[in-house]
Amino acid sequence: MNAPTNNNNSKNVLNSDVEVKGTLKFSGELTFDGKLDGDITSDGVLTLGDNATIKGTIDAGSVVARGKITGNLIAKDKVELKAKTELFGDIRASKLVIEEGVTYVGKTEVNPNKVTPTAPPSNRGESPKIPAPKAPGL
Repeated sequence: MNAPTNNNNSKNVLNSDVEVKGTLKFSGELTFDGKLDGDITSDGVLTLGDNATIKGTIDAGSVVARGKITGNLIAKDKVELKAKTELFGDIRASKLVIEEGVTYVGKTEVNPNKVTPTAPPSNRGESPKIPAPKAPGL
């Protein structure tokens, strides 16, 4: 009898008749088209279908989003918001694609090179503002 092997290229599908409460963890690829009240955690690729309804945080390697998401979306690589997607939450990813027709309310941090923020440059043509010296005895 062969021992089961871990196959990180596995493709899993949860259709629109599936409802989950709690944390959903997977490796490889998952297509989810049901309802989830909880978080999704993976290093793999998550594809949400048109009927997907998510209330919680999604943290995955890559996300292709459709349906309705209420919560933050974090991807190590890329987030794609397909047409008619509704997202109410923040996005943090290396790459972001938003198709026409998406409803999105939230903040976005897209940082493909993981650059540390620096102070903004001063306005050109404007001399630096130096405070006037105080008069002696005041």
